[in-house]
Amino acid sequence: SQLLKNIQRGKEDRAASLRLLRQGLQHRENQQKFIRLEGSMRVLIGLFTGNLADLQMDAARCLHELSHSSDPDVVEACLPATSYLLTYLSGHSVALMELCLYTLGNLVVEMTAVKKQLLPQGIIPVLASCIQSPHVVVREGVGYVLSQLLQSKEAPAEIIPLVLNSTLPKDMLHLVCSNLEEGIGAAVEFAWGLHYIICSRVNNSLLISQRTVPSLVQLLLELASVMSTTSVEGVELLICPVVRCVANLLAEDEVGDGELVEQEERLLRALFEFIQYFVSEHLFIAQECLWLINNLTADSIRSCSALLNPDLFPSLLKLLSYERLSLLVLTVLCNIAAKGSACCQALHQKAVLFPLISILALPDDQVVAQDLEVLHLLFHHWPEAAADFVGQSGLQALEQHQDKLQLQEQVKVLIWTAKELTGTILA
Repeated sequence: SQLLKNIQRGKEDRAASLRLLRQGLQHRENQQKFIRLEGSMRVLIGLFTGNLADLQMDAARCLHELSHSSDPDVVEACLPATSYLLTYLSGHSVALMELCLYTLGNLVVEMTAVKKQLLPQGIIPVLASCIQSPHVVVREGVGYVLSQLLQSKEAPAEIIPLVLNSTLPKDMLHLVCSNLEEGIGAAVEFAWGLHYIICSRVNNSLLISQRTVPSLVQLLLELASVMSTTSVEGVELLICPVVRCVANLLAEDEVGDGELVEQEERLLRALFEFIQYFVSEHLFIAQECLWLINNLTADSIRSCSALLNPDLFPSLLKLLSYERLSLLVLTVLCNIAAKGSACCQALHQKAVLFPLISILALPDDQVVAQDLEVLHLLFHHWPEAAADFVGQSGLQALEQHQDKLQLQEQVKVLIWTAKELTGTILA
């Protein structure tokens, strides 16, 4: 209460009191006390919209502290400031623009407020203008606001259509793929923004028509080529959403076979570069890359053939030793085996049986079930593998799972198949 009175007095008192107020508003209980004081927000917004630059910045910092609150009453108290926050995004002060953007980004987490205030006030056109800024900090701020807007549950119906009808998707893609050393923070935010748009499936055809897939693939190829020679801090934070965007777009029917025809094998090699580089410290990158490899190999004999190359396949098998990766690796092996006799013959020749039999000793029923599916496809398309399986004590490894309800049908069929095929071959 005393600080509020001081703020209403002379300039020197106001400046000092505003700085003290900002420190106090870092605590939730003080935020609630402040908004309950009569006229508190009116005074703060009055200084924020005034013509004294120093006081304006101090008031903006106070609003920013309030915007961190998860208390709906505090958020509601900030709503009268939203139109001014948007207005100052067209100003000349980079520092004020940055502060306004992050304040808006914090406020839009409360989506009811966004629907009632920010969307009608034109936040999407304003962001489409701000993304053109030459200043990295402003672009990063735009990325933060967009990422908050686009991951909300209301986004598919109310926000993403507006974004897709603007110039934002093209600009977001451009900023993801350029000037990474200057602004990797912005690239990360915009990559996640693209990911949220793609996951909504509102209009992925539009993104595909804008050559999003080849652009992001080219970025991955460029990043892989410099992994061992150039250290871009935080690059793993960018690789994750970019790989996810490509994987999800490849799952769309609209992506033609020609989109990656010239880059498919290079992309696989890039993904293994990332896996080998990050698997020990950032396992999540390996998981994301394997999911993209799964989507690449699901419908492409070309990707499966490339993956069977002697300089790639051993790297894939090696990943079976990682407990959190084994299911994804087995899924990729299923994709390869499903392509028919030539691929299954190649798998057999590359000694895939030993690691597959070893997997049968694991306690994870889901992993074992996927392993059984690989073996089933292998025996179906290349019966000679069944004889080696029996010779390497595969039947004994299978028998330990006969009493597991989830697996017993698969195990029963596989044992019968192996014995049947082995008997035929030996005869």
